[in-house]
Amino acid sequence: MNNIEQLQQRARAAALHAHAPYSQFRVGAAVLCRDGTVVEGCNIENASFGLTICAERVALFSAVSKGLQPEALALSCIDADVEGPKALHMPCGACRQVMQELMPSHAKIYIDSVGCLSLEELLPQGFCLQRHPPKRQSPTEPESHQTQ
Repeated sequence: MNNIEQLQQRARAAALHAHAPYSQFRVGAAVLCRDGTVVEGCNIENASFGLTICAERVALFSAVSKGLQPEALALSCIDADVEGPKALHMPCGACRQVMQELMPSHAKIYIDSVGCLSLEELLPQGFCLQRHPPKRQSPTEPESHQTQ
C-alpha cells in the first residue's frame, strides 16, 4: 500500500468520527504535513448551521495550530453515492479558500471517487490580499528581530 492510499484511508477513518446529525453526510480529511505528520479532521455540524465546520478546515486548522506545514490533503465523503455526481465529493468554496491560504499552490488534493487535483486546479486564481503572500514561518525558524 502506498502513502496516498494510507492518507485516503486515514480520511475515511476520520469520517467515522463526524458529528452529522442533520445532514447524515459524514466527511473526513487527512492532511499530510511537511515533516510527515498526518492530522485528521471530520465535519462537525451544529443546530445553528452557520457554526458547522467542514472536515478539511478542522484538519488544516489543527495542523497549523500544532505548528505544522500542510503539504497534501485527502478527502472522503463516506456517505456520498460513489455513482452520483462528482460535485457531492468536492470541497466547498470556503474550504478551497482555506487551502489557498494554508497550503502551497502545487499541493495535491486527493478526493475519493474523483481523483487527484492540484490546489491550483481546484481553485484557479484564488483570492489573496497580497500579490505574493508572505511565507508562513515554521516554528523552528527564529524570528528576525532588529536591535539598535
